[in-house]
Amino acid sequence: MKIADIIKYEGDNSTFIWKHPCEDFNYLTQLIVHESQEAIFFMNGQALDLFGPGRHTLETQNIPLIGKVLNKATGDKTPFHCEVYFINKTEQMNIKWGTDSRVQYVEPTYGFPISIGASGEMSLRAEDSRKLLLKLVGTESYLGQQQLVTYFRSFLMTRVKTYIAQVMKANAINIFEIDENLTTFSASIKNLLLGDFAEYGVSLEQFFVTTILKPDGDKQYEKFKELHFRQYADIAEAKLRQQTDLIYAQTEAQKVVIDSQAQATKRAQEGYTYQQERGFDVAEKVAENEAVGEFTNMGVGFGTMAGVGGAVGGMVGGMMNDVMGSAMNPAAPTNNVPTTAFCENCGAKLVAGSAFCDECGTPVATPKDVCSNCGFKFERPGKFCPKCGTKR
Repeated sequence: MKIADIIKYEGDNSTFIWKHPCEDFNYLTQLIVHESQEAIFFMNGQALDLFGPGRHTLETQNIPLIGKVLNKATGDKTPFHCEVYFINKTEQMNIKWGTDSRVQYVEPTYGFPISIGASGEMSLRAEDSRKLLLKLVGTESYLGQQQLVTYFRSFLMTRVKTYIAQVMKANAINIFEIDENLTTFSASIKNLLLGDFAEYGVSLEQFFVTTILKPDGDKQYEKFKELHFRQYADIAEAKLRQQTDLIYAQTEAQKVVIDSQAQATKRAQEGYTYQQERGFDVAEKVAENEAVGEFTNMGVGFGTMAGVGGAVGGMVGGMMNDVMGSAMNPAAPTNNVPTTAFCENCGAKLVAGSAFCDECGTPVATPKDVCSNCGFKFERPGKFCPKCGTKR
């Protein structure tokens, strides 16, 4: 004769609550509860104890041998009814949900009425075993995943549709940009649903909105959709133009820098500076003119000529003296010999009778005496005739 029973969970992992078929078991029956479970012991219609993981001894009023004698008065049925329910505490994932009809609301950005649908997945877990058992199961012997979703379907559809409209309005989520905000959108709706599930002893662990059904083909929706994307296209085109202009400006600036560096390298290789190069340009212009009036026409003033230094400055300065001397005093001879001489290389003033420049060491060359063009007698070295500008 069996004295005690062994009661343990025999359901699957998609089950939330499972009642063990053994009832009215004897005193000292062994209850085994796994780590992911809890068990509730009912005796005489009352939920007495909640057992966690481990092995437990159930003390009932059903005592072997003695109980059989007592049961004679009740038709061999014990008056001490007892039973055990197992609650699966694992997280039940991939539970599908979806709205049964379209959600009607006013789009917050453009202010036009719109209807959308939504669907996704969620995961649930039994949080308060006693509350879940008493509120949803009652005297049923089984509560599975699909059955739980069926229980929640009505209030879930009502709550979700309401929360979708509230969240989109509160966060001003544009219907055309909702796909990129699904994570935030899902989290906001989940926070609103937590209390609804907790009321039944269920914890909403995850809630995801994976699909938004938009009213594609609706004339009003398509009109605002075209307007929305046209605005973004205009902004993108303006940014592209700005980037193109910036790249062009940077390229032109780089060209100027490269040209300047090339000119500087060329001057360094040929042994002259930027100021000397400008002096050469001025000298060539001066050499092409023989009268003071022509200097004025060219925009070359006396201050400009005074600023041209070095060998070119000396040459142009001499030309100015001769030309101005002739213009101011026609009777004066045009071949006045200056009392000073200048270095042909650096333009420094030479010491009378010296054979070398005391600034750069360049030998003092013996100049040609007479201009081949006008016959002017040269008294100092130079590259151009101070009278007619002919290159020497």
